[in-house]
Amino acid sequence: MLQLLVASSNPGKLEEFRLAAAGEALHAEVVRIDPLPALRTIPAPAEDGASFEENAILKAVYYSQFAPGQIVIADDSGLEVDALDGAPGIRSARFAADTGLVDSPDANDNTDVWNNIVLLQKLEDVAQADRGARYQCVLAAARNGAVIATASGSVEGMILTSPHGTGGFGYDPLFYLPELDQTMADLDPAVKLSLSHRGRALDELLTKLL
Repeated sequence: MLQLLVASSNPGKLEEFRLAAAGEALHAEVVRIDPLPALRTIPAPAEDGASFEENAILKAVYYSQFAPGQIVIADDSGLEVDALDGAPGIRSARFAADTGLVDSPDANDNTDVWNNIVLLQKLEDVAQADRGARYQCVLAAARNGAVIATASGSVEGMILTSPHGTGGFGYDPLFYLPELDQTMADLDPAVKLSLSHRGRALDELLTKLL
């Protein structure tokens, strides 16, 4: 059994990784996905890479040093919007924070809500036909402080003028898939994983590690 430790405390990402691994007939009986133990007690590294790949690698390499002998995987992923010249890109998780919108210490985490609001504001005058976008994901696997494999995945879509759907996380309620006439937040989890950037990246990574 190949055990992969995920360097992420995001419950949505962890669930997607687990479902993606379990949903692949080739991998279901040989891959186990677990969170990196005590991740919340480990100081986070500076994500100062210039690309998704650089950030994924630096996180995987860094966190693998806290789990000797184990394979640690880390992802860097985000949304690229054509009308915004590829933004928010590697700043996707901090899109609203970069404008000064942050929660107070005693508030619930509304990061996704703020990020979506800022995105809609920046696209307010952009016609629907010009709202092309894609989700990008790069995964890196490392052991004992050295990278051993990388993989990537992407999915094309469009940004709506208002959110739709109650599933998913991040920008999913705004990310529309024309061929399905649904947003990522509308999709059944299994269907979403068969199409998602994260599921595609994990599938490619597993073919390199198994």
